[in-house]
Amino acid sequence: MNKDMTRKPGEVFFALFLSLVSLGAVWKAYGIAGFEALSSPGAFPMTVSAIMVISSLIIAVKTLRAKPAQDTSFFKDILPPAAAMMTVFILLYAIALKPLGFLPTSQLFLFVSVLVLSRRGVWFSAWVSVLCLATVYVIFRLVFSVLMPEGVVPEREIIAFFANLFGGEK
Repeated sequence: MNKDMTRKPGEVFFALFLSLVSLGAVWKAYGIAGFEALSSPGAFPMTVSAIMVISSLIIAVKTLRAKPAQDTSFFKDILPPAAAMMTVFILLYAIALKPLGFLPTSQLFLFVSVLVLSRRGVWFSAWVSVLCLATVYVIFRLVFSVLMPEGVVPEREIIAFFANLFGGEK
């Protein structure tokens, strides 16, 4: 091991988290078929996840032995405020998607994200978010017929209205 090796802020946490996730993978792989036989359905997943555990523990030990870097800080270099804020926005989006539906939740998410990240004002953020949402909606809902959570907007009725208006049902 290189004696001059340093670790950045957050590396110890990530290495230990990686080890825990690898242990979880072993547990899940064991749940497939246990230790029945080398040819059982769980043999390959257990082997791969065991290699993950060994590798992640080696990485964790090396990371713990490394000296902390002096010229970096976690909130400046690893998780700047904009990234932390977008993580919170994405979490709130995921929580609100089912009860509110795709259209209002996505519109609010896009509007607030553009407003905060661009710092160009309310009107700019409104136009950009409406244009982006309209584009995504037309491509995925109308062209590719992807079903999205409906929520509070009666989307099916609106689409049926326009389909009937333009001769969709005869």
